[in-house]
Amino acid sequence: MADKIPYLDLPAQIRSVRKELDAAIARNLDACSFCLGPDVVQFEKDFAKFIGAQHCVAFNSGTSALHIALMLLNVGPGDEVVTTPFTFVATSWAISYVGATPVYVDVDDVTMNLDPNLLERAITPKTKAVMPVHLYGQPFDLDPILAICKKHKLPLVEDTAQAHAAKFKGKIVGTFGDISCFSFYPGKNLGACGEGGALVTNNAEFAKRARSLREHGSTVRYYHDEVGFNYRMEGIQGAVLGVKLPHLQKWTDERRRVAHRYHELLKDTPLQLPLEAAGCDSAYHLYVVRHPQRDKLKEHLDANGVGCALHYPVPLHLQKCYSNLGHKAGDFPVAEKAARECLSLPIYPELTNAQIQRVVAVVKDFFRK
Repeated sequence: MADKIPYLDLPAQIRSVRKELDAAIARNLDACSFCLGPDVVQFEKDFAKFIGAQHCVAFNSGTSALHIALMLLNVGPGDEVVTTPFTFVATSWAISYVGATPVYVDVDDVTMNLDPNLLERAITPKTKAVMPVHLYGQPFDLDPILAICKKHKLPLVEDTAQAHAAKFKGKIVGTFGDISCFSFYPGKNLGACGEGGALVTNNAEFAKRARSLREHGSTVRYYHDEVGFNYRMEGIQGAVLGVKLPHLQKWTDERRRVAHRYHELLKDTPLQLPLEAAGCDSAYHLYVVRHPQRDKLKEHLDANGVGCALHYPVPLHLQKCYSNLGHKAGDFPVAEKAARECLSLPIYPELTNAQIQRVVAVVKDFFRK
């Protein structure tokens, strides 16, 4: 068998910036700057500038940032937040953490993002926010969703955990809503060497309160204005992200190179390929194809040394943890169909043309059988 192709090759990325990372981490060790600190402050400034926002508040995870985002909007028990059933569970966790109820809207069959045509019917007097996800790095359809939010006077929270540097009509996503939240989990397009997240906003009061809430509800040490959390970013993670951020656009361009090559080589297969909607530039956090024989295709790829993954095999409304919502199979048929069919192929900046061709050859071999 030829050399295996990993689903994700983090070691290759680390090697490309290892000397810079070593120096940045050593600087933090020497300064004993472990919780927040100057590297986190600098990263906040640099990331806000990169995104095109006024304020960035760094957190220990994207999940924590989402939690605080809903607190800033005063979402609480008895409230509802409209979101998607087809994404990682952290989006719904944030809604549950504040005691609110996630209200799901089915997804578009092409983009697998929240379907704006179904959004308005999910809004009730209890709705306090709308929180879609830029899934797989593909921007959701912002124009109609923003219009609906404006009509109903609802804040928009962008879950941008998978879409660093993605663009909608030439503007980086994470700058359209009242608040946006990013994850820097190691496998993300911009990943820490551990956990990390950020809340981005143009609202100075939101940013001020977010900084307090992430640090035990305190603006002055040992004085606590409200019940807060230990959601601080570690200094070392700020240093790591500061090293990686200048490379993000180049890495994004390389992801797009890989995706477009897949488009060319797989267009004649029975697979449903990812499609960038008009005006959208995907960050291609994932390259997700679809086919009814997904599970057998995955077995074939695994057996031939090609890494692949499932994102996400069980939609959130059918998860045991949300059985209390009373949903059943068939309630969100498009999301359920996507969950049965989606398969993520290897995609990362370091993937070579030869590796891409091998992935494609193994996929085509499956359909020849």
